[in-house]
Amino acid sequence: MAIVTQFALVIGNKNYSSWSLRPWLAMKYAGLEFAEIRIPLDTPDTHREIRRYSPSRRVPVLLHDNITIWESWAICEYIVENFAPQLLPRDREARAIARAVSLEMHAGFHDLRQNMPMDCRNRFPGEGMNPNVRADIMRIKEIWRNCRHKFGQDGLFLFGDFSLADAMFAPVVSRFVTYDVLLTDVEKNYAATIWQLPAMQEWLAAASQEKEIISHP
Repeated sequence: MAIVTQFALVIGNKNYSSWSLRPWLAMKYAGLEFAEIRIPLDTPDTHREIRRYSPSRRVPVLLHDNITIWESWAICEYIVENFAPQLLPRDREARAIARAVSLEMHAGFHDLRQNMPMDCRNRFPGEGMNPNVRADIMRIKEIWRNCRHKFGQDGLFLFGDFSLADAMFAPVVSRFVTYDVLLTDVEKNYAATIWQLPAMQEWLAAASQEKEIISHP
């Protein structure tokens, strides 16, 4: 695939911005070359800086030629439709389920997000766990097991090859590491696959060098 260079992705702190990680990973695995515009979150200048790029005043934002695309899933779909169709399964059922679990992740799991925020460089074993968070975790683990069993037998990812679904769940893998969530073998193997991806390691290495600290609620 030819390298496309006219992209810029506006992101937040790599240590904290789970939404930024998702399209960042998708673009990496699409083979796209892109500039990063990193805007630290939760500072006096954050909203003013993001407003320069984002009509929603949130990150991430993709800038491509004269097009501005906000929202993680919209960016991911734009990449698939125009540059990387391989990031969704070819099979009709698998493709539909990949979208369904991705959008379930996009729209749900509020208790997990609130009580176990992404913090790549720290470890807080057991913190944030409550019955609602536990229910969110059980559902995520169910998704992973079902997708691996039904669609992932020919590879290491949820649908065999790396897909948008894996990009959407990558921040959850980070949370499970940070808060030391107990996993079964299938779940543990999948989490390790995501954690060890070269692009994920690149993101984590950059997160470890950031100086900003955002206090957990």
